[in-house]
Amino acid sequence: MTVTFTSAGAKTAAKKMEHAVITAYEPPKPGGLQKPGDELYKVKFQFNPKELTLAKNAKWQRQTQPNAAKSGVPEFKGAEPAKLALEVFIDSTKDMGNSTIKMVEQLFNLTVPTEKSRVKGKGSPPWVIFEWGTIRGFPSYVSSVTAKYTLFTPGGMPVRAVCTVNLEEVSGEPGGQNPTSGALAARDQHTLTAGDSLQSLAYKAYGNPELWRHIAEANDIDDPMRLKLGSTVLVPALEEIQHG
Repeated sequence: MTVTFTSAGAKTAAKKMEHAVITAYEPPKPGGLQKPGDELYKVKFQFNPKELTLAKNAKWQRQTQPNAAKSGVPEFKGAEPAKLALEVFIDSTKDMGNSTIKMVEQLFNLTVPTEKSRVKGKGSPPWVIFEWGTIRGFPSYVSSVTAKYTLFTPGGMPVRAVCTVNLEEVSGEPGGQNPTSGALAARDQHTLTAGDSLQSLAYKAYGNPELWRHIAEANDIDDPMRLKLGSTVLVPALEEIQHG
């Protein structure tokens, strides 16, 4: 299944511009697939992508019944890692400097093993997470980057480029789990009213009031007993807190 997200356009123009960013992390220790290591650096988008293409494929197996003309009901055998594709537009014509080249190099660096991982073994690529406003992607690695330079200075230095970046989820889900897990985790927004508490929001969102701390951390709330009525809080998606 492939889903393409497009930018909202005029309605969001009046709101504060949120720039997309890809954050690179050190890969976890061998055997760890739950949480990335230390943050390495951020690749901040100069211009937001026009589209995000998200693909997710499930594995199904149909058992053929003996002496039957039709095969059996498809059985879910797991899901392939989710894939996210996006374009990055880079332009340095304002000062005709080398910032286009530097950002392309940053993107290319996401495809090679980190120095720390090379010391310990064969090497692993950095883990990356794509974020844009209230959207937070799944922990992934960059499987490929293609850069197309479209404008140059008289001296031959590239000052404009379009890069295609493909991200792949670090791991898919084992058989029997929800095949929609691992998609972009879009945070919900909730306006606080009388009677609301972080525990009640956590129960409504996750079915478990004990997960209220994730909502507190997402909103920098130090005292959960002092909530301001009428204020809006972000509620992270369940996929986000599970990966975090």
